[in-house]
Amino acid sequence: MKLLEGKVALVTGAGRGIGKAIALRYAEAGADVAFTDLVINEAVEETVKEIEALGVKVKAYASNAAIFDETHDVVKQIVEDFGRIDILVNNAGITKDGLMMRMSEAQWDAVINVNLKSAFNFIHAVVPVMAKQRSGSIINMSSVVGVSGNAGQCNYSASKAGMIGLAKSIAKEMGPRGIRANCIAPGFIITEMTNQLSQEIKDQWAAQIPLRRGGTPEDVANVALFLASDLSSYVSGQVIHCCGAMNC
Repeated sequence: MKLLEGKVALVTGAGRGIGKAIALRYAEAGADVAFTDLVINEAVEETVKEIEALGVKVKAYASNAAIFDETHDVVKQIVEDFGRIDILVNNAGITKDGLMMRMSEAQWDAVINVNLKSAFNFIHAVVPVMAKQRSGSIINMSSVVGVSGNAGQCNYSASKAGMIGLAKSIAKEMGPRGIRANCIAPGFIITEMTNQLSQEIKDQWAAQIPLRRGGTPEDVANVALFLASDLSSYVSGQVIHCCGAMNC
């Protein structure tokens, strides 16, 4: 029996990058996968095909995770389509970097809404489903900068720190209902976004990491698999760093 066989996973922002790697890893482990992205485009459709090829049920949903009512509507539809939700991964996120003195209110609001409010929206919508099942695993995708902070990223760091506090609070609040909540704090992960950086900058990053390399989306997905599975049945309220000892 596969590790997640019989389970249904909901992954937000899974059209590409880390979210896509998590969705694929869950499918490989036997889970049916519902995932969201802002729009259904060619990249999202390709992700659906890749997951379908693994022999599980999959469906993509267009959803703006920052909008409360829209989130509840899509969760309701997923429950109708899949029957249950066992795993929620709050992965949707953006960056709008800038120094505090130059940061606009719009830059602050956009990052807080997409990164942090979206996690609240989906947890608020999914918790009643999991509570009825008396089980569930909620995983918030935080960041090492949510723990340590980072100059030029006060909005992003604040949103990722908020996701840690949110997960820890949900772990305490919903633990009696059999619901676990944890965070993953990735470090420097090689994605389409980081591939836009020069090789010199990437080499500088790698030199600061004890393992001397950036992580891959698959590295993060493996941690997400552990937290979604019964292997972590007594792990809740925790932050697991996936950073090659960059921030230990």
